[in-house]
Amino acid sequence: MTPFRSLSRLLTAATAAAMLAGTAHAATLVIAQVAPLSGLEASMGRSYAAGLQIAVNQVNKAGGINGNTFALVRKDDAGRPDETLPATRALLSESRPVVLAGYLGNQGLDSVLGSGLLEKEHIALVGYRTTEIRAEAPLLFNVRAGLREEIGKIADHLATVGISRVGLLYEESPAAAELRAAAEEAGRRTHITIVAQASYPQGTAKVMPAVEVLSTATPQAIILAASGSAAAAFIEQYRGLNGAAQLFATSGVDVEQLVKRLGDEHLRGVAIAQVTPSPYKITGRLAREFSEAAAATPPDVPLSFALMEGYIAGRVVFEAVRRAGARGATREGVAAALEAMDSYDLGGYQIGYRPNNRAGSRYVELSIVTGTGRLRQ
Repeated sequence: MTPFRSLSRLLTAATAAAMLAGTAHAATLVIAQVAPLSGLEASMGRSYAAGLQIAVNQVNKAGGINGNTFALVRKDDAGRPDETLPATRALLSESRPVVLAGYLGNQGLDSVLGSGLLEKEHIALVGYRTTEIRAEAPLLFNVRAGLREEIGKIADHLATVGISRVGLLYEESPAAAELRAAAEEAGRRTHITIVAQASYPQGTAKVMPAVEVLSTATPQAIILAASGSAAAAFIEQYRGLNGAAQLFATSGVDVEQLVKRLGDEHLRGVAIAQVTPSPYKITGRLAREFSEAAAATPPDVPLSFALMEGYIAGRVVFEAVRRAGARGATREGVAAALEAMDSYDLGGYQIGYRPNNRAGSRYVELSIVTGTGRLRQ
């Protein structure tokens, strides 16, 4: 079936179908999220959750999908990976969600995937943020480009402006070798040399040893494949040592998080890879519908790219429920609909899944932080 070209048409058609089918199978479908709503990455976790909630409010106000309405339930793992799996088990038992969404952090996600819980419960997980390049996993779907695409975009830009000596900051993890290899490959393709690489302990913002390594190497630019808290700490400490390299962060870094910690002199000129359209201006149908939804039920967090990403994850869940049909709004039905979702146009932002490719998108743009904390693309 050809996807609807706007959310309003999707919702109108879905509501009409539900009226014709009757309400025998109508229900409140639960979306469950475990995320850092407190702790080092609380800003990112709360923003992603707020984006999901905006999407839920919007679809429910329009009558739901196939007669079903939605509820978002959340648990806070505070960024502690040993809490993510127990919290997920609790939500599965207590709330019986039809889908999981909006997970953040390498180790926490690893614990859920490694447990085999998704396969045992026949439940998909839609939308996540990590600081590593992940192998494909059953029932795991993202709604954004991966780090490989982000690093490639940064490398293309660096080559265009004549930068050839680059440093790399990354988080220690079992998958870190894959990220380093991706950076080296992007460097070879664009004739850039990675002159120094430095890591920081997983799940922390302890970056001073990495600051010292990269300062000594004097690269022209440094790629920060890091969490928001670690990147903020690195920028502050690196600039404090008079480090002069241009700084390019991957999308795990949120400008709102930087503004809270850094002064104007540290912010100015930092570039960030963005994997969704801007939440700050209307650039297409998706941005317009997001803006309208956020205005209708204002979130308790500032507008941000993480907020937009959470909203997109919600929209992908709703589309899967629509495609599953009135009788297919089950865990298995939603997962099957996601597997078959090879093309979904949200309005200037395409989502599509293929065998062995569940990243969802390849969209990457660069934005520059001004001295006042605003973004310029």
